Amino acid sequence: MEIFLQQIVNGLAIGSIYALVAIGYTMVYGVMKLINFAHGDLVALAAYVGLTVLMQAFGMHITNLWAVILMFIITAMFISAFGIILERLAYRPLRKAPRLSAVVSALGASLAIENGIMLIWGPNIKVFPSNVFPSARWHISGVVINSTQIAILLLSIILMFALYIFINRTKIGTAIRASAIDQDAAKLMGINVNGIIIAIFALGSFLGSIGGLFIGIYYRELYFQMGWIYGLNAFIAAIIGGIGNIPGAMLGGMLLGIFNVLIAGYVSNTWSEALTFALLIIILIIKPTGILGERVAEKV
Repeated sequence: MEIFLQQIVNGLAIGSIYALVAIGYTMVYGVMKLINFAHGDLVALAAYVGLTVLMQAFGMHITNLWAVILMFIITAMFISAFGIILERLAYRPLRKAPRLSAVVSALGASLAIENGIMLIWGPNIKVFPSNVFPSARWHISGVVINSTQIAILLLSIILMFALYIFINRTKIGTAIRASAIDQDAAKLMGINVNGIIIAIFALGSFLGSIGGLFIGIYYRELYFQMGWIYGLNAFIAAIIGGIGNIPGAMLGGMLLGIFNVLIAGYVSNTWSEALTFALLIIILIIKPTGILGERVAEKV
């Protein structure tokens, strides 16, 4: 039981990271019906940018909380701006083109970012500092919880709750939901759909950047191909929860994180990917739209 509870704690920390990244996929799909395959590489880019900010400004020995806060702010601003530029260059010119063209453009952008990371930072593994958050541990009934896990889980929950409030209680959030339902009708109601699309790319990239920093802080090792691995897991989480549904992305991320650590702990890490896809297939057979997804009639 102690091992099981320990794995649940680990899974919640990892799942909250997946959830933050999955929200970026689900927001873009909800409005544009497009899978932003470059999102995972933006997450990887965020981890590298955050590491560079720390190394250049403060070195490996971080003792100042403001250094960590500054890292989060600078990285989030940079990746949000990068996400907006990505939308402008890779997706907007193809908005009226067949969907396959946009998918190819997304894959091309993904490869460009991945290779850009390799050219700038090199192909070798980079290591994140171990003391970003205070190194404290608590033993509760045989379960070990460290300060990094608590910080990641709490900050992720706060960000996801803030996003949920923003989407459901603000005028911009209402405009986002209206654009997701029908862009043409939203335009007739005076909504600037181009501005809304920019907003969702900025928001999705912002949350993805926080997820990327959490990946660096939690796992510590960075490599230029990591965006594909973590992006794929987050994409699966979004599908499991219901692609286009923000609470579904949160739920899917948490469930996938717990599932992955239980498989790694009780079966084998080698089987983790295969069983993750098996879980996805089973859920889609039972509920094709995902756990919280709903069937939507398409206009013809």
